[in-house]
Amino acid sequence: MPEKVLFESESSQDRAAIADYLRRVADNLEAGEAITLSAGDQSVTMEPPARPTFEVKAEREGPTDGPGELSVEFELEWDEGAGGGDGNGELRIE
Repeated sequence: MPEKVLFESESSQDRAAIADYLRRVADNLEAGEAITLSAGDQSVTMEPPARPTFEVKAEREGPTDGPGELSVEFELEWDEGAGGGDGNGELRIE
């Protein structure tokens, strides 16, 4: 299935600023409100359903015998017009 990027932003931020962005998303999710992302002339508003699929991924890219790039990705996913799905195990973040 083809993918169309609706919004993308990438910049170096300090940890406190990143936590603030994540907290705003968390607050909107908890309140059942839409999430609006905007930067420059880009903007998109999305309304996650009550039970979206939540994916967490930790990755390392690079050579096996040298320094690489580490990442943690958080993704909410749902079908347009659907109510969301069930997970396949309890997630814990410590």
